[in-house]
Amino acid sequence: MKRYNKKLSYLALAIASALTTNIALAEEANEVANAQDNSGLERIEVTARKTAESLQNVPVAVTSIGAEQLDQNGISVMIEVQQFSPNTTLQSSRGTNSTLTAFIRGVGQDDPLWGYEPGVGIYVDDVYIARPQGAVLDILDVERIEVLRGPQGSLYGKNTIGGAIKYVTKKMSGDTEFDLEATFGNYARQDYKVAAKIPVVEDKLYFGFALASLTRDGYGEFLQSDLPGQDLENYNKDVFAGRATIEFTPTDDWFFRFNYDNTQDDSNAKGGYRLLPSIVTEAPVPDSVYDSYTSMPTWNSVESEGMSLTAEYYINDFWSLKSVTASRSNYSKTNIDFDNTAERIFDVPAIYDDEQFSQEFQLNYDSDNLSVVSGLYYFDGESCGHFDAILEHLGTVLGAAGLTREVTGCNNSESYAVYAQGSYNVTEKLSFTLGARYTQEEKDAVVNNGVVFETVYPESGWVPGYERGDVAFPEVLNDSEDWSRFSPRAGVEYQYSDDMMFFASYSQGFKSGTFNPRASGPEPAVDPEIVDSYEVGVKSEWNDNLRVNATIFYLDHQDRQFVTVLPVEGGDGSELSQRLGNIGQSTASGLELEVNYAATDNLNLFATLGLIDSSFEEVNSFDSDGNPIDITDSFTITNTPETTANVGFSYDIESSIGGFVVNGNYYYRSEYDLNVTDNLLSQDGYGLLNVGVNWYSNEGDWTAALHFKNITDEEYLVGNYAFLGEQNPDGSYQPGLGGDTTLIGYYGDPATVSFTIGYQF
Repeated sequence: MKRYNKKLSYLALAIASALTTNIALAEEANEVANAQDNSGLERIEVTARKTAESLQNVPVAVTSIGAEQLDQNGISVMIEVQQFSPNTTLQSSRGTNSTLTAFIRGVGQDDPLWGYEPGVGIYVDDVYIARPQGAVLDILDVERIEVLRGPQGSLYGKNTIGGAIKYVTKKMSGDTEFDLEATFGNYARQDYKVAAKIPVVEDKLYFGFALASLTRDGYGEFLQSDLPGQDLENYNKDVFAGRATIEFTPTDDWFFRFNYDNTQDDSNAKGGYRLLPSIVTEAPVPDSVYDSYTSMPTWNSVESEGMSLTAEYYINDFWSLKSVTASRSNYSKTNIDFDNTAERIFDVPAIYDDEQFSQEFQLNYDSDNLSVVSGLYYFDGESCGHFDAILEHLGTVLGAAGLTREVTGCNNSESYAVYAQGSYNVTEKLSFTLGARYTQEEKDAVVNNGVVFETVYPESGWVPGYERGDVAFPEVLNDSEDWSRFSPRAGVEYQYSDDMMFFASYSQGFKSGTFNPRASGPEPAVDPEIVDSYEVGVKSEWNDNLRVNATIFYLDHQDRQFVTVLPVEGGDGSELSQRLGNIGQSTASGLELEVNYAATDNLNLFATLGLIDSSFEEVNSFDSDGNPIDITDSFTITNTPETTANVGFSYDIESSIGGFVVNGNYYYRSEYDLNVTDNLLSQDGYGLLNVGVNWYSNEGDWTAALHFKNITDEEYLVGNYAFLGEQNPDGSYQPGLGGDTTLIGYYGDPATVSFTIGYQF
């Protein structure tokens, strides 16, 4: 551990030394640059501070991937963005294609069950998406994706303690546009997209829409199912998505934008790969990591819908008002076979039903020396769910017809917030940033939890011929709680030259308090998690060709929420229960480096590096006598490799038949753990090699692209389930929950190739 900290320190000093040593050269380069009209580096605009700014002027660790870069790299889904952002994990993990696992700098949320709050905020056009179901967004009519690393508590509020992902859709250009695109690839991939932008009243009223049909056969198959007529494709894709936009500019001072989007994901439930043979069935471990067994229906359904209205009024040259009104809903029916056998050992059919409404008002000020973003925010969210843990094999062992534990309930939230953040230029070079947010939140929760000795599904017809009947389970929890939180931010920025800025900041964020959605009896809510973060960074450009941005950070993550053994409320300490509690504290320190180099007029090179040292410092629980014990050694930070790196190139070729862009990148992730407690599964370090060739017609109307992803066909884990008992002396395991040795892995995409052709008029 100490050697690793030294490595971070040495690397940080080396970068700082290199930057300082060349300051004189940078000033000379600036003089030359001022005499030139064009720069070899593209100016990147971001809205990380809720106002449009150049990436190089924002004292925040942020990565922006624009539409052109997304297209040229063949990025079709949001999770691929993780390759371009250091210390970032975005995975479609475990049982569905569309449930997101997001970690930034070692902070996130593993469990997607209703009631648990995310640690990384997801935003679509400034609208917060509260739940991870349906949050794996396909790239459709996107202007750019921004990854903000570190707590964003002052401007973005709760549940951004790791950072935020911003999905920004394209705005109208003023001209009529019509785009058609088709992609074909292995595994029978067929993607069709159409997008249009139409002026209805010139310079006043515009209408736009985008539609996409995205299908693919499975990477593997379900080898056995006891349900006839099932679609046996595993890791397939079947998505239809649509978006409609109306923009209205009645005067130079007013702007209105209405967005509507709907996504229907009918991809199959994902079956996992058994890493250990079953001790209940005789089925062998599959030959392919994408093959699985199941006793569940293979169908799955996720429907997400949202709408928003944005209104902006420019009062004068300094002041502006903005309102964002939005609502979203998500309804998911899913089948998760935890044991992945053809027997009902541990099956979990589930329903997620979420709705949210938000209203934000902003009052912004911008002058030569002072810029302020301020606002009021209201959020009302209803998050409900229903799952049946079917343990039929265990019930048979006990002499019953079956065994099912059913949990249903809601974890609803209502919050109000007021915030302001401003930057003041003390001199031409020195500025200060101060921000704060005050949040008042109330949650109420209801949990029904019980056991019945039969096999129960959430609805009649869930499996052929099944009728649910009149099955009711007791209410075990009905409670409410409220919290308030003040989240500050303070920073200092020094503009050493036109092309070099140093910055340092302190920020704090919090993840909402909550109730245990699996509660088996009355238990109090847990308090919010708190993250204090410190950053020092530099943003610099050299000779108009080289951009170097670097950040060193340290964060302290307190009051982490985990299920552990805690005393029962009102008991004498001898009664113990598995409960949700604020039991953990962790820290992380690291470095993030992003380099872009325009080597020639045709060749661009880039590299990113993320280093992080993260670990639990303190985790407390209780022994069987109710005495406090330290269980820190049994906890690990998941989904957080010590090293993430990406190197790549882009080369432009002009020819008589059009322009070509050849690009490629190699993305590396070092070893990372997948289980928080008593980790049983780690993914070794691996690398993904990707290459693409893009063609643009001389007239600018036709495009074509050929993309090869994961060329070396690496197999790498992105999620897992582990239900094992104690380990035997010979290395085998005792059976866990359900009566089997269940250790299941879910994997990222194999080697793929795709061809895309597009036409614009």
